[in-house]
Amino acid sequence: MSLLSKIDLDRLPQHLAVIMDGNGRWAKQKGLFRSIGHENGTKAVREIVEASAEINIPYLTLYAFSTENWNRPKMEVELLMKLLVNSLKKEIKTLQDNNIRLNAIGNLSALPKKAHTELLDVIEKTRENSRMTLTLALSYGSREEITKTIKEISLKVKNNLISPSAIDESLINNHLYTRNLPDVDLLIRTSGEQRISNFLLWQIAYAELYFTETLWPDYTKDHLFEAIINYQNRERRFGKTSEQLQN
Repeated sequence: MSLLSKIDLDRLPQHLAVIMDGNGRWAKQKGLFRSIGHENGTKAVREIVEASAEINIPYLTLYAFSTENWNRPKMEVELLMKLLVNSLKKEIKTLQDNNIRLNAIGNLSALPKKAHTELLDVIEKTRENSRMTLTLALSYGSREEITKTIKEISLKVKNNLISPSAIDESLINNHLYTRNLPDVDLLIRTSGEQRISNFLLWQIAYAELYFTETLWPDYTKDHLFEAIINYQNRERRFGKTSEQLQN
């Protein structure tokens, strides 16, 4: 029996988020340059995007480049930006063929001009697609996002545009980068690390967390399906008791 046949297609996570970790270690284990690991990681991206679309997951968010990643060696950062541009050019056909809309969150203005321009171009060309929304978290850090949100709301309070009593979860949501996305249901991290690394801290409040030893370049759709099966075998209580859910 295939893994796909074990998935209940009526109980899929509506928003799946992935911390794609392990490119460098994958390359090191094979005695290769880190750049080769990043290049092979793009193949895993394509497979997971296509697999997610295949089973009709509405929202997929990939942690592609964090605010902290700017501190990596200059040559590696330049390579990652070049890979981003090349991948966007190559994968636009895949996005169009699969009716996938591209979205991006983060401090996008910090991206090199060429990468920023290419990103906005693909976002524009795919904006009418409706099967799935693929969001790339680029130059993204959750603490930076929350700080930005607090500043924006504080300024509105100062200018009497809103009252302090109007501040609630909904208002905060509407000021986040993810304002047009639902909360995360399932967060996957590859490579064996078990931490969140400043990713969607607000949005994963009730997400199920799934950690796997598999390094990102080796991650396949069967690995994804295993994670979804694990997710579907969990009881999501959202603060309630099992008895309340049963009733």
